[in-house]
Amino acid sequence: MKKFLAIIPARGGSKGVPGKNSKLLGGKPLIAYSIEQAIASNSFAKIIVSTDDETIAKIAIDFGAEVPFIRPNELANDVASSIAVAQHTINFFENKNEFFDAICLLQPTSPFREKGFIANAIAKFSSINSDALVSVLLVPHEYNPHWTFEADRKGMLQIATGEKEIIKRRQELPKAFFRDGAIYLTKTVFIKKGTFYGEKLGYIESNPKLYVNIDTMEDWMQAEQKLPTILSLI
Repeated sequence: MKKFLAIIPARGGSKGVPGKNSKLLGGKPLIAYSIEQAIASNSFAKIIVSTDDETIAKIAIDFGAEVPFIRPNELANDVASSIAVAQHTINFFENKNEFFDAICLLQPTSPFREKGFIANAIAKFSSINSDALVSVLLVPHEYNPHWTFEADRKGMLQIATGEKEIIKRRQELPKAFFRDGAIYLTKTVFIKKGTFYGEKLGYIESNPKLYVNIDTMEDWMQAEQKLPTILSLI
């Protein structure tokens, strides 16, 4: 059986929604949703929160996650990447001779995941033997890349996919997906190489009713509006 590590990244600074990771959503801190879902999945050898903030660290521990380190300042600024945070976490544990087969990144900014979703994602990831797996949602047909255009250097439009002729019927469009941010699963070897996607990328579809990606106060208000109607699903 593969050994999975859940990483929940939660730095203290946030410009769009100040203090969002510790801010109360529906009566509990935003970060608590991801921690509770990770615990309920019963899928991880460890569930850790990577943070630079002592308040977030205390909240994380109170809700059942581990905080084995305080994230260094150079990984807690606006330009620090999630892959660098994951690499730092892997290095921390491997320096202590603790190794994991795969990493599961759970972003607190996508707090609403259907019951059983994390366990189902891990089961699919394991069964299809992909390098990585991400959660996705279907792109509405009007935004399908086969129906969108890019401007060339001369200011003329061309089909974004590079095709010469546009697909005329909606029914003939191939499905297209976008990442919804709810889950990233990646074999550790590819995290070390600097990618969450590997060479063979699997996917699992999320419930579109639960979609929110909190980056601005408008996103936060949307999450507050959705919460009463989706509590039975998450």
